[in-house]
Amino acid sequence: MKTKALLFMVLCLCCMGSVQAQQDGRIPAKGFALDAPDGKFRTYEFTRHALGDNDILIETLYAGICHSDIHTVHADWGMPVYPLVPGHEIAGRVVAVGKDVTKFKVGDLAGVGCLVNSCRHCDECETGDEQNCTGRVLTYASKDYHHGNELTQGGYSDNIVISEDFAIRIPDGADLKRVAPLLCAGITTYSPIDFSRVKSGDKTAVAGFGGLGHLAVKYMVRRGAEVTVFDVTDDKRQTALDMGAVRYVNINRPEEMEGLEKQFDFLISTVPVGYDMSSYLKMVRRGGEMAVVGLPSFKEMPSIDANTLIHIEHCKLYGSLIGGIRKTQEMLDYSVSNGIYPDVELIEADCAAIDEAYRNVQQGKVQFRYVIDMSTMK
Repeated sequence: MKTKALLFMVLCLCCMGSVQAQQDGRIPAKGFALDAPDGKFRTYEFTRHALGDNDILIETLYAGICHSDIHTVHADWGMPVYPLVPGHEIAGRVVAVGKDVTKFKVGDLAGVGCLVNSCRHCDECETGDEQNCTGRVLTYASKDYHHGNELTQGGYSDNIVISEDFAIRIPDGADLKRVAPLLCAGITTYSPIDFSRVKSGDKTAVAGFGGLGHLAVKYMVRRGAEVTVFDVTDDKRQTALDMGAVRYVNINRPEEMEGLEKQFDFLISTVPVGYDMSSYLKMVRRGGEMAVVGLPSFKEMPSIDANTLIHIEHCKLYGSLIGGIRKTQEMLDYSVSNGIYPDVELIEADCAAIDEAYRNVQQGKVQFRYVIDMSTMK
């Protein structure tokens, strides 16, 4: 019923020559926003830019809650512009298409990750790495210079308008309620694992066993690697082993940290808070690689000094930022075909429920991803 109502609304916007036409066909939307770093969520009505010739309108069915959402709205990475609707893990259904759209049709399932546009012409865009484009447009809290520099608003909302080139096709048969987090957490971990060519028999490690970390475990186990998991409590030990990890290390137990230097071919750090980066790099073998994907707040940002790097010689340390649109589609196709999904807990599309989910994420009380069921929005 909601889909039919939204489609009817769009048809009205396109066909009527009254108030809607005077507003340049902008699409009404309703979501959940904050007005300050220490605020609580409230319902928020706004409009999205008109449906362009190459755009699609997606009805949001599920929206994942990412730790990056929390960092952003709490101004951990600088002060954003409020009111702000977060959310860059979006799974939904196409309810309208522009006249020149060729990749999607009404009724298709489609997803949106962290990017909604880019310059399209720089070297990064040409090679499929739009995430590194200096003119990228993020899904929320970003100036959209393709549409008058309006502030983008994210997926904690009932719809989103996006160029078909930045939408991800969701394969038939996908477990839709678990797809949304793949569009950030999935690509964030899949991309460096693929870049470092993790293969069967490699000795690998995951630092941080949360929303990102548990997906990293699943991807590397699927590739046949031996996976060790590092976290700060014992609460998730059995879960990690059940996912296929060969060892779980509680870093707060000194005895479990012994004898781990130069053990791993590849280590991925998903830690979203301050930590000792060098302690993990020391565990990487000569010629091995450590990828950093977790991004703490500015005030907790870890660092590593030149002296440490020099004395941990011939190990490679690099960062990785999500992935481009082609790589994201590759990740989603691979994930669905191999049955790799995040472990999720569905919550209602309700201000109080989202506030509570944020508190639980900050306190490490979720295993492993919250997903908002937007069909419950009132």
